[in-house]
Amino acid sequence: MLEPSIVKDEEIEFLIKDVYDLYGYDFSLYSRASFKRRVNRICLIDRFTSFAELRYTILNDPDYLKHFIEEITVNVTEMFRDPHFFKKLREEILPQLGTYPLIRIWVAGCSTGEEAYSMAILLREANLYHKCLIYGTDINPSVLETARSGVFPMNQMKIYSENYMLSGGKKDFSDYYTANYDSARFDKSLQEKLILSTHNLVSDSSFNSFQLIICRNVMIYFEKALQERVFHLFDASLENLGYLALGSKETLRFSNLDKFYHQIEDQKIWKKVDHQ
Repeated sequence: MLEPSIVKDEEIEFLIKDVYDLYGYDFSLYSRASFKRRVNRICLIDRFTSFAELRYTILNDPDYLKHFIEEITVNVTEMFRDPHFFKKLREEILPQLGTYPLIRIWVAGCSTGEEAYSMAILLREANLYHKCLIYGTDINPSVLETARSGVFPMNQMKIYSENYMLSGGKKDFSDYYTANYDSARFDKSLQEKLILSTHNLVSDSSFNSFQLIICRNVMIYFEKALQERVFHLFDASLENLGYLALGSKETLRFSNLDKFYHQIEDQKIWKKVDHQ
């Protein structure tokens, strides 16, 4: 049975304006279909029976507004998601990055941090961890709290371990965490090179230069104009000969920056060729 659609297209426009006016979050260039789907899901979960009820709560309850933003922006993630991608990083990209005296990596839209921890493990196994910095950013402060804690559900460890092995992992994945009832606490040393902070891809600017930027399955929620803006942000943040990694349904091919990038065969990884 299809879920009922509580919020209509024209009401979505009111909602986007309300959230921007009240909270400064600009969803105007987000994919309408995706935004509407998430709003209707929130209405079902939080038991709103009308758009008026949802809008009244957002306008009058700052705590609920915070919850709403978190639900809209949360991304599903897992460690070593798409193991072939991490295998390519392990075998081809990290040896290239190893030639730098300091390796700076930006995991944009890092959500609860699984991808950032995966990178820390990869770098440690490549003997590059001592000279790297991993910046994990997200628009949503509450998911970053989970990332800072380094504690993840124990019932996820089986799939994380399988992903790790398929990515070329040589150790026992359980060496990296301590099991504690229904949760797994990851080794604190994996946080030593991890810098977590809020960053809004829609409105914030470049904050450093990087040799590798990973932003996977974030821009599928953005309209083309916003995707292009974010690509320019990444381009301004990426050193020449650096790498940009995108999600399985994302591409640089239709961007006006495409000519400055060379796609690594059969992968969603692009290498920036020399341009100013």
